[in-house]
Amino acid sequence: MFKYEKDQDNIVTVTMDMQSRSANVINEEFGKLWLDTIDRLEKEKAEIAGVVLTSAKSTFFAGADIDNLFKQTDAQLIFDMCEGLKKQLRRLETLGKPVVAALNGAALGGGLEIALACHYRVALNNPKAQFGLPEVGLGLLPGGGGIVRLTRMIGLQPALPLLTEGKRLKVKEAVSNGLINEIAETAEDMIAKAKAWIKANPKAINPWDDKAFKFPGGDARNPKVASMIPIVPAMTKKKTWGNYPAVEAIINTAVEGSVVDFETACRIESRYFTSLAVGQVSKNMITAFWYNLNAINAGGSRPKGFDKYTTKKVGVLGAGMMGAGIAYVSAISGMEVVLKDVSVEAAEKGKAYSEGLLKKRVSKGKMTKDKMEEVLSKIKATDSAADMEGCDLIIEAVFEDRALKAKVTQEVESVMLAEGTFASNTSTLPITGLAQASARPKQFIGLHFFSPVDKMPLVEIICGAETDDATLAKAFDYVLQIKKTPIVVNDSRGFYTSRVFSTYVMEGIAMLGEGQHPKSIENAGMKAGMPVGPLALTDEVSMKLMDHIRKQTEKDLAAEGKTVPQHPGFAVCEKLLAVNRPGKAAGAGFYEYPQGGTKFLWPELTNMFPQTTPLSQQEMIDRMLIVQAFDTVRCVEEGVLRSVADANIGSIFGWGFSPFNGGTLQFINGYGLKKLIERSKELEAKYGERFSVPKLLQDKADKGELFVD
Repeated sequence: MFKYEKDQDNIVTVTMDMQSRSANVINEEFGKLWLDTIDRLEKEKAEIAGVVLTSAKSTFFAGADIDNLFKQTDAQLIFDMCEGLKKQLRRLETLGKPVVAALNGAALGGGLEIALACHYRVALNNPKAQFGLPEVGLGLLPGGGGIVRLTRMIGLQPALPLLTEGKRLKVKEAVSNGLINEIAETAEDMIAKAKAWIKANPKAINPWDDKAFKFPGGDARNPKVASMIPIVPAMTKKKTWGNYPAVEAIINTAVEGSVVDFETACRIESRYFTSLAVGQVSKNMITAFWYNLNAINAGGSRPKGFDKYTTKKVGVLGAGMMGAGIAYVSAISGMEVVLKDVSVEAAEKGKAYSEGLLKKRVSKGKMTKDKMEEVLSKIKATDSAADMEGCDLIIEAVFEDRALKAKVTQEVESVMLAEGTFASNTSTLPITGLAQASARPKQFIGLHFFSPVDKMPLVEIICGAETDDATLAKAFDYVLQIKKTPIVVNDSRGFYTSRVFSTYVMEGIAMLGEGQHPKSIENAGMKAGMPVGPLALTDEVSMKLMDHIRKQTEKDLAAEGKTVPQHPGFAVCEKLLAVNRPGKAAGAGFYEYPQGGTKFLWPELTNMFPQTTPLSQQEMIDRMLIVQAFDTVRCVEEGVLRSVADANIGSIFGWGFSPFNGGTLQFINGYGLKKLIERSKELEAKYGERFSVPKLLQDKADKGELFVD
């Protein structure tokens, strides 16, 4: 319901409180309530002095109902929905009375669009509140007049970064960016300030409804702005490689809308929104970043029946880059941390990593010095296993050597809490094998972090053969506690992320061995939507490490009477290693790394691997993406992956699989299963069995099914 209250000064406060939802959203129920409210305001406007629009929820307004939008495929219906919402907002905006949005909490997307249609915005100083138009993150643009109003409010140049990057602003940032006019310290003060503004501005209108309105900073016809306009799409294309139509649509809407009247600009916005909403990219991104991510964060992969566990004391074995990062994210989340290495000096060096990150936060005004000291005081640097006493979680982050991992496991298990969890941060070694060194394998689990730990959002949780559900639940809760996204997989060599990631880099390396130009390979990787080309990424990881993992795998499989499937990329790596070019850390790999300069591809590559007939870029892209998607399907077949959501989010957050495709399994859905099977048969004929169709994929295609949870 919408509560309608008129005070003694004839100011109406409309409190939005949709009964069927935990947050106010734009849907059919909202439409009816809003229409009834606008009708009443218009009917009674002679007796009212102004309107305060606020919310009874913890947030002001959550935006559109994604569920309803996602299932729509009728372009005319979507366009009409957009235009209908705009019409109702326009009725409020042109009521002839001052309207103030009293923002008690977050206003994102459609919520902010409603607030922008008001004449003034007062926000509660709520540290959790965020304000912005983040639709681009779902492959969409603001469809309720957000682009048209924001550009007219603050100008094209200030508005475009907020829109194209989907920035979420805290209260004070929203004020400095011109989205909010005033801050209040209490809910009562917020309403009082809203009413005071109404009294002081009885004839308020929005700037664009003033006949003397001039576009802030000039519209697209202004010479200064016109000179900037061609640069923006070029810079955007350089970042997006043309893979994100929403970014270009936002720019087009803003620029085209700036040179026409308000109503026409709104119609332009609706048309662009419609084209995005029916497109495959938005369907892919909504699948991953709305449905899959929400399912994971809601505990979809967490065992049921266990109380939420709060980790209090974390031991970290190994103070190198990974261990230091794990110590930092644990300490800043409020946990006590013991950081152990072979010497106190090495452990202190690891602690200094946290100090450096915290000092950056202080210098940017994001943390006080007192808070920095408090966080640092939580990290104890040591060389003694005895200091691990009382730890309810110990994370081993030493070198990828089974014997070393076994040694440190046994060294500290005896002093940690009896009910505590021991986790290995291995990226490839099977957890079941590592757990053999443990006295309590049921409480042994894998926590695979990604580097740099403070920035990378994912943690891959790996269950060994004996890991029990109570341990998994604790590990899952710890990952959420450090504000990371957990995916859960079963044990295997390379698990999910390391295993499938390697198919991308190895496919690029194989192309080099075939005689494809290295620059073309790198460009194809970027155009495919990957964050870095396969050759550059190999340099970052280090061919030496990859070679070590391969040899360890060969050794382990030989003991089981098995062999490692040969890959054409292996020979390329061996050639590079033979001339001492293992990667970036050594200053020489596929790239040259001049001191103080920009890296560039090693010119000798084209001599070492003579050029042949160039492949089309699409052929390269297909190979890079399909090989990853197929290995993901095999992970499902083998029981490594437990859910589609974990597959999609793990691929995007773990190694950067193209977000616009929605993750590895959503890429298959979007491509079309039968169409993909036909394409893979062509690739298999040319390049071998790594492109053979997995049985599960064929079965789903035959049944007309998609990869969904």
